[in-house]
Order: sequence, then C-alpha cells, then structure tokens
Amino acid sequence: MGKALGVSVTDYTFEDCQLALAEGQLCLPSNTCLLEFAKLVRSLGLKPEKLEKDLDRYSQSAKKMKEKRVSLKEFAAYLEVPISDTLENMFALFVENEDGVIDLREYVTALSVVCRPSKTLETIQLAFKMYESQNGTIIENDLACILKTALGVSELNVTDLFKAIDAEEKGKITYDDFYRYTEMYPDFADEYLYHDQMEVENCLKTSLPAPNGFCTDFSPENADDKKNPLQKKLN
Repeated sequence: MGKALGVSVTDYTFEDCQLALAEGQLCLPSNTCLLEFAKLVRSLGLKPEKLEKDLDRYSQSAKKMKEKRVSLKEFAAYLEVPISDTLENMFALFVENEDGVIDLREYVTALSVVCRPSKTLETIQLAFKMYESQNGTIIENDLACILKTALGVSELNVTDLFKAIDAEEKGKITYDDFYRYTEMYPDFADEYLYHDQMEVENCLKTSLPAPNGFCTDFSPENADDKKNPLQKKLN
C-alpha cells in the first residue's frame, strides 16, 4: 500500500504506533527513542504483551542490584538471550558514558512503558520502587533518571518539578507525594517537562535561534550499519 501511495514505509508495528499515540499524564515526545527500543525488543523475540506479567520480577531483581551497572555480557545473561547486533543496539540505548555499562533499572522502566504505554502512573510507581531508599523516598537525580527513561529522552530538567512536589523542602519525595501532586496538577508535564520543547517550537516559528532541548534523533543514518550502534546520549 505504501508503494502504491508513493510514501515511505517503516518497520514499526501497529503496537509501536499505539505506543507513540498513547495518552497519559506523560505524553511521549515525538523524538522518543522508546519506539526504537520497542522495535529492538521484538527483534530479540521478546513479546511485550507477554513480558508485562514479569515486570514485578524484573523490577525486584533490578532493585537488588541498586546502583550496580552491568556489562553487555551480564545484560545478555539477565535477558537470557545470546549476544547479537540487535542486543548491542538495545544495550547502547542505555549507555550514558563510555564505560560500557548500564543501569538495569532504566531497562525495566523502558520495558514497562512499552508493555503498558497508556498506564503512565503504574510505570512511575514501578520505577519509584526500584530507586527508592529504605524509607521509600527518592532524590531529584533519581526522579530525573526515572522520567528521562520513561520519556525516552537524553536530557530533562526536573529541578522545578521536584521543588514543586517537595513543598516542605526535605530534599526527597515519595511516590505518594508525586501521585498527589499529579492529581492536583494534571497538566504538570506541559508546565515543567515540555517547557523547553515548546520554546524550541516557538523559536522555529519565529526563526530565532533555539535553545538546547530534547535531542532530535536517536537513530543512526543507517540502522543496518553494525559499526554505528544506537546511542541514547547524543549531542
């Protein structure tokens, strides 16, 4: 049909389109790398619709590892799949530095989004459980990691959002704090998370220089180029 209509054809599935169009308090930005992640998950033979029931088990094992980061070999063992180009590309999405290791909590958070794209708060709650301390709280850096992964973006400033939630200035928040705030201010994402993106759009409209915002593309020019694995952190 694409050929007949004279339009390009992608290898994204109907489920990927559902992910892109999912409604929730955290609407995915148009440049999210979660679409690429979802495609790679299926390429590995992993079915998100079947993985959902295992999310709690994955999150518990990731929480036990706390801040320990894993190598590609350990990641393959965790997923119980052989190392392949596809796995390397998926792994690269979560590599933040050049040390070649990733935080499994980010993988589980991204997987939760793909498995249940319209259930934003369930994903956030799952992530809170993995990042929280013994007293059930997280700090600002943890919230940044959670929301960046849940949105599939490389940079996200959550300082103002964290301060708004942490009204008592304790320097830490619980999931209940986050939930209560989102109930009171359902449009919090537009105000605190997408403000820079809206500035970019306005700048484009007025032909003014755009400030740094979300990264524009997570895919290499040639997705089949084995020498250019996908990267999450791009400038």
